[in-house]
Amino acid sequence: MILITGHVIMTPEHREHAIALGAEHSARSRAEAGCLAHNCHVDVEDPLRLVFVEEWESVDAVRAHFAVPASGAFVAEMRALSPEPPVIRIFAAEDVTAKLMG
Repeated sequence: MILITGHVIMTPEHREHAIALGAEHSARSRAEAGCLAHNCHVDVEDPLRLVFVEEWESVDAVRAHFAVPASGAFVAEMRALSPEPPVIRIFAAEDVTAKLMG
């Protein structure tokens, strides 16, 4: 599984628009092949920080997601709305729940 985490800092004047864009992007992404989960959250400790958590079946699914024109447009629009570049981290992950929780 591929796990992606990311965040973008919002400005107060663009906060509602950025949240709407994030929710729309997550909903669209969940419909893509290989997407196991894609969610957008407002950080409860920093209400101007929008956080993304994604789970994908494979690297190929992530590559296909990044190739979708709407994904590139989303990143470009978020960059334009934010005073800082978005942060993204991509991990290869193994679900060890059963091993730890029995």
